[in-house]
Formats: sequence, C-alpha cells, structure tokens
Amino acid sequence: MEKVIIIGSGNVAEALARAVTDCGMQLVQLWARNAARAQQIAGAVGCPWACRPEQLAAADIYLLAVSDRAVAEVAAALPVPESAVVAHTAGSVPLEALPAKFARRAVVYPLQTFTRGRRIDWAEIPVFIEASTPALQAELESFAGRLSRRVLRADSARRAQLHLAAVFVSNFANHMYAVGERLMNEAGLDFELLKPLIAETTAKALDAPSPLAAQTGPAVRGDRPTQERHAAMLDDETLRTIYRSISQNIWEISRKI
Repeated sequence: MEKVIIIGSGNVAEALARAVTDCGMQLVQLWARNAARAQQIAGAVGCPWACRPEQLAAADIYLLAVSDRAVAEVAAALPVPESAVVAHTAGSVPLEALPAKFARRAVVYPLQTFTRGRRIDWAEIPVFIEASTPALQAELESFAGRLSRRVLRADSARRAQLHLAAVFVSNFANHMYAVGERLMNEAGLDFELLKPLIAETTAKALDAPSPLAAQTGPAVRGDRPTQERHAAMLDDETLRTIYRSISQNIWEISRKI
C-alpha cells in the first residue's frame, strides 16, 4: 500500500496528508467536495487535488477522512476500484458502514484530536485498525506501522468505546476550560492565570497510576458548604446542574476507592 488517496478536507484529512507524505508514501491525490480547502491542503503537502468524482485517481488505499454521517454516502458515490482498500477513519462508525461491494474494506482510526494548521507527532498516536479479512488485517498493520509506533486492533464495538472515552477526556475537558475562561472573564481576570493549573492537573493525571489518585477539590473532600457557595455563584442553571452532578459523581466514585 504505497499509493494513497485521502478523501476529505477537514482536520483529520489535513493531518493524514502531512503524515502520509512525511513517512515517504506516495500521496497520489487529495479529493474533497470543498475545492478551496482541497487546494489548500494539497498545496501544503505538494500533491494533486480533485473535487469531482470523475477526477478520482487510482491508488492502493483510499482513506475516507470525512464526517461520520458522510462515510457511507461518499464511499458509495465515488468510483473506487473494487480491488483497492477503502478505509474510513471514524471512531464511532462501524466497518459495515462501508459498502459491501468493497471486498477490501477497513478502518484506520487515529485516537487523537486534530486542529487545522497544528502539527502533531504521529509516531505517538495510537492507531486502531479493523479489516474485512485476516490477510488485509496484516497489510493494514504494516501500513499503519509506517504512520505510528502504536498500532492496535479494535473491532467496531471496542472502537466505539474508545471514542466515547475520548469525548470525555478531550472534548468535555476542553469545554470545561472554556467554562473556566468565561468565569474568569466575568470576574475581570485573565484566562492565562489558569494555565499553570491546567498543566499541572494534566501532568498529575498522566503521572499517577490512575487519575482517581490525583483527584482533589471540595467534591472529593465532601465539602458541601463550599460546593453550595460555588453553585450559588453560577447564574446559569445549566452550569449549576453540571457542577452539582459532577461533584456528586466525584464524591460517589471516591467513596468506592
């Protein structure tokens, strides 16, 4: 699998385009319905681009880095050779979402958050693979091994669980940072003041045998008066509910340790 085509123009497509070219494989083409974005990504990595189905080139593997809901639709609509490998990159989409006409269908799921224009070390990203046949599984391990040192197998059910866990530790955690920024702004304070705390909290969670061992704060101590003062300071009922629910969950889990 030397010749690669990436389908899509989002953050994952951009990151994959850089990774494929960096590891020495041939990025034959970047194909996307968004012509302007396709041209931008292709220009950054020095490969051809296309935006119409009839312009799709030939390759050994087609990586679909599109939205979850578009995987089946895009795969079915493009004139991909039946002998080629067709793989999507989504965490929560089953292998079977790819049309059965593709005998060599697969999943190549990188467990990471990607941001436009931000470079990342692919060698450290866990890449989870699933394939329609054992022979293709072995080929995929070799292919993914050129992108990352951490290649693991995961069927659709396990990959969905991985994606759920990732939403909690990445998307939800980042949303809490945004809430903290809002509260700081309301007090006329700079979000920069919270960054050392964010850095140390993350470092402790990574260094500890379990994040549970690094938990601190009024919830784990069962400090109800402080929790109620905090809740009263929140003028958003949704945030009050979130604060109380998370505090209660921290308390309940800490009691079970």
